[in-house]
Amino acid sequence: MRPHALVVAGPALLAAVVHAGPGATWLPPVRRLLPSLAGEGDPGHVALTFDDGPDPRSTPLFLDELDRLGCRATFFLLGEMLDRHPEVGRSIARAGHEVAVHGWRHDNALVTRPGRVAAEMGRAARLVAAVTGARPSWYRPPYGVLSAEALLAARWHGLRPVLWTAWGEDWTRRATPGSVLRTLEPGLRGGATLLLHDCDHTSAPDSWRSALGALADVVGRCRAAGLRVGPLGAHGVGVPGGARPHRLPVPASFYLRPET
Repeated sequence: MRPHALVVAGPALLAAVVHAGPGATWLPPVRRLLPSLAGEGDPGHVALTFDDGPDPRSTPLFLDELDRLGCRATFFLLGEMLDRHPEVGRSIARAGHEVAVHGWRHDNALVTRPGRVAAEMGRAARLVAAVTGARPSWYRPPYGVLSAEALLAARWHGLRPVLWTAWGEDWTRRATPGSVLRTLEPGLRGGATLLLHDCDHTSAPDSWRSALGALADVVGRCRAAGLRVGPLGAHGVGVPGGARPHRLPVPASFYLRPET
């Protein structure tokens, strides 16, 4: 590339790096360098989290199983799913679980048009609060992929980004309760944040059955090790529900109306 081309391309390249740089946090080595973002918490506690719901076919079964186990969790809700099934979202909150934001659609923040992630995050957060009566404190990006826009928007909307320390790979067609447990097992330790899915909205059909089938063993292994299992709000990662972060001076054009 010629020198003058580098000068011209420089600002655009820098902007791309700034925008996409946070996306590397989905990689395990990067998450290990950022323990708070990964969800490292109280060494005597394990945070149990579910993504992609609510879904009337599957989420109620998770609620029944969690009730049977005497366990509470955090559910990262997609706005489009909550908009379709508000009654299931209300049942999550009524059962004493924590509700959080997973965005509106399950889109990768790095390939979404500017402004949409911010707008849809706010739209989802407002819907979660309106439907459940609980103001969400947490945001988990779809695919675990953050962007500069997503980080700024989370700050603006008073949400704390959090990923996970271990997942069960429960979204694949080949997943079984046994494979989910084996995949999670090395990460079943104090301070961990576990990621599972309570529906198959973005996964292989009926893949949620593998997570549901593994749930009792996952909770049982943790308790046998003397660990408490519960939602992120009891996990000691930041102070959810505390004072709202200072709002940054973001121009109104940053929050474009999301496409419908």
